Amino acid sequence: MNSIDLTPLYRSSIGFDRYASLLDNTISSESFTDFPAYDIEMMDDDRYTITLAVSGFEQDDLDIEVEKDILTVKGQVDDKKDRQFLYQGIARQSFEKKFNLAEYIRVENAAYSNGLLTINLVKEVPEEMRPKSIPINQTSQKQIEHNKSSKAA
Repeated sequence: MNSIDLTPLYRSSIGFDRYASLLDNTISSESFTDFPAYDIEMMDDDRYTITLAVSGFEQDDLDIEVEKDILTVKGQVDDKKDRQFLYQGIARQSFEKKFNLAEYIRVENAAYSNGLLTINLVKEVPEEMRPKSIPINQTSQKQIEHNKSSKAA
């Protein structure tokens, strides 16, 4: 894998440390795994849905946490069940999947149905951070008149 040097980004930007670290961690991450498969869908401008295919897991085997803008979904396999498989094609292994959330994104709710875990997210930007239109007041401009005074000396 090619390495990318982000040093110029760190020394030429202020206040973007989180994004630079996020990019750096994503590039250098060795623990990338495709299990479980998932979709991230944009429902509209302020709503998102993450759907994870977690067939074989029961609702009690799944855990969802949010801490410091990181959404973590964990699935814990219960190996206590006595099963003897002749063939096991359904991947059922413990996992931990992390999603970095942008500012003002919060988890609205989660649902589990038919082997799919659906997590609904909503973007709630505080009123003071939303774009606002600034009215332009019309002021009357006074014209400066030049008075000629006839001073003859």
